[in-house]
Amino acid sequence: MIPAAFDYVAPSTVDEAVRALADAGEDAKVLAGGQSLLPVLRLRLAAPSTIIDLGKVAELRGVRDEGDALVIGAMTTHYDVQRDHLVAEHATLLARATDTVADPQVRHRGTFGGALAHADPAGDLLAPALALDAEMVIAGTGGRRTVPAAEFFQDFFTTSLAPDELLVEVRVPKYTGWRAHYEKFNRVAQAWSMVAVAATVRTEGETIAEARIALTNMGATPVRATAVEQALVGQAATAENIRAAAAHAAEGTNPTVDGNADVEYRQELARVLTGRAVSAAVAR
Repeated sequence: MIPAAFDYVAPSTVDEAVRALADAGEDAKVLAGGQSLLPVLRLRLAAPSTIIDLGKVAELRGVRDEGDALVIGAMTTHYDVQRDHLVAEHATLLARATDTVADPQVRHRGTFGGALAHADPAGDLLAPALALDAEMVIAGTGGRRTVPAAEFFQDFFTTSLAPDELLVEVRVPKYTGWRAHYEKFNRVAQAWSMVAVAATVRTEGETIAEARIALTNMGATPVRATAVEQALVGQAATAENIRAAAAHAAEGTNPTVDGNADVEYRQELARVLTGRAVSAAVAR
């Protein structure tokens, strides 16, 4: 199907993009990598009056070190996040999760910020961002503001972004020396997660000193598995202790029912996958 007619704007700076978005009004759509927007346009599930293409805004790309945090530009591709040495060293969980996103073609075009702003609860980067306490830097006509991941994701495909605002970069605290794993379950390769678990832990000897766990597709937004984290901290990293902690994974979740799974099945998946994710993280 051919998309409905729209105006096209290609700004070269963030300021130009914000002005274009404000001028276009609530019917505008922002084009980042296009992996989510283009199919929706072709199916005419959306008919925006204006498309604002961020492809020429160079300042939105790249990863930089800012002391206690990494800053990842919203237009940085999944491929570049995957291969960035700073991400591999200081935010290993992001690298592990990005490895599972779709296929190489999508990873070369899709963007880190675009995936977060799209806010699909089955998307693989929301839970890692939540687990790592990432902060979203947002630009609008009133200036810039910073929103924690826990407040950024608000509902299905809904974030705290106002109609005249853009996600410009993501600040990720450093977790140097932490071990991490992203355990994903889907029916076919390269598909969306039915359930997935983002796990990163810091060990002292054979003991788990700190843990951060978040769940993908177990609610309208990513879910922090705080009960699992609390059960892990201070425990020896044994299979028995990890299994006992993982039994709490479904607490506080509200997964949807669809053609893939019902609530009970997803909750059991969360428990099983959490055990696998933590075990794999510790083993690394």
